[in-house]
Amino acid sequence: MSMQPKGLPEIPEQTARVARTAFPKGSLAIRVRDRLAGVFADEPFAEAFGVRGAGCGVRGAGCGVRGAPGVSPGVLCLVTVLRFAEDLSDRQAAAMAMRPIDWKYAIGAELSDTGFDASVLSRFRARLAGNGMERVLFDRLLEHCKEEGLVAAGGKQRTDSTHAISAVRDLNRLELAGESVRAALEALAPAAPAWLAGQVDVAEFAHRYGPRVNGWHMPPSQTKRDRLAQVFGQDALALCRADWSPGAPGWIGEIETARALRQVLVQTYYLTIDTRGRKVIKKRAADGEGVPPGQFRLASPYDTDARWAAMGEDLFWIGYKIHLTESCHAPAETETDACGQKAPNLITDVFTTEATVPDVKATATIQRSLTERGLRPAEHYLDSVTHRPTSSPRPRATASACSPRSCWTTRTRPRRRLASTRAPSPSTGRPARSVAPPGRPARTGAPPGSTARTSSSSSSSPAPAPPEPSST
Repeated sequence: MSMQPKGLPEIPEQTARVARTAFPKGSLAIRVRDRLAGVFADEPFAEAFGVRGAGCGVRGAGCGVRGAPGVSPGVLCLVTVLRFAEDLSDRQAAAMAMRPIDWKYAIGAELSDTGFDASVLSRFRARLAGNGMERVLFDRLLEHCKEEGLVAAGGKQRTDSTHAISAVRDLNRLELAGESVRAALEALAPAAPAWLAGQVDVAEFAHRYGPRVNGWHMPPSQTKRDRLAQVFGQDALALCRADWSPGAPGWIGEIETARALRQVLVQTYYLTIDTRGRKVIKKRAADGEGVPPGQFRLASPYDTDARWAAMGEDLFWIGYKIHLTESCHAPAETETDACGQKAPNLITDVFTTEATVPDVKATATIQRSLTERGLRPAEHYLDSVTHRPTSSPRPRATASACSPRSCWTTRTRPRRRLASTRAPSPSTGRPARSVAPPGRPARTGAPPGSTARTSSSSSSSPAPAPPEPSST
């Protein structure tokens, strides 16, 4: 995607005239363009998109021509915001940029403009995330709100967390073992086809792992399912040994799905000696050999940061946790502007963590971020699970006479306990309670705060040696 650094395009005269006639009272897209046009600039994204490139995906804009101008990042930011505001898919948003008059007005397009391909939006978001620019637009909008007097330091703010579901399938342990082998094969086949053919039986593996591993198509008999689990484990062990063998290319072990397969192998299986003295691989039992704690246990080979978590007794999800902070002035405390309108409550910080991270561990980071942006509140309201009274700073009446670390006045409000597991029972040494999604077996293990160590390693720091599950 190529870019010519500039702001939003000028609104064509004909587009402006038709839009004002069709929407005499305005619309969301028109108001966003009129009041926030300066936020959607191209310059902050110059490092990620540059000035020259190819493959912009825009109809009629010289796609495929090296150095041809592409869609403005500012325009794509605006379309992305409107897409989420109106709860649209990428395909619907691309169609809206081509059809409605108010959207053409917002992005500064001619009435005859044919828009752009829907794939541009997903590629744009991927480019932002890959360059660490996912907060750029939010920070620019927050700075604009500060200049307009809509948010400021002091006053009251509150922080709460909510769940974010990862875009992956819900896999049980057997499905995860098979799908991890399949994901690794899908990555290795195009990257090193000749090497892979010398390590595994390609025809047999293609038959077994061609279609995705699905619990609906697995044998109904428990005996046959146990046998299938053993086959998955044997294939995973053979593939991992080949990946980390001395004769394997060094870059094979750096493939993300290969590292994920190694971790899934260790967290799901172990090696033992049978009655004949042979090494055999067996599946771990949650109440026997044990499984890693939730914060270390992979849930999908396609998203190695997603984790299972639970909130209360009825909410289970695989993904992440988002902490949102917003201003929360009471109506009587809110100042009115020149038109007599009261300032709205606005989001002042967004912080994402893994789903298993306790809320209390996010509080210091959120407060530090607010301080750095000049938005430190006089009173910060937290849920009871977000605030730890024993380690909280001492409340102060004013912020001017105290150090940056001790000037927070923190108030808490009760909330249901958030936990994915509980501590082991003193009498049995096993978890006192296990949490599992409805209709699925319970996933047990050490609590998130446990210091117990297993043979599983984090996906971010793979070991250079080939995986060898522990022997008993």
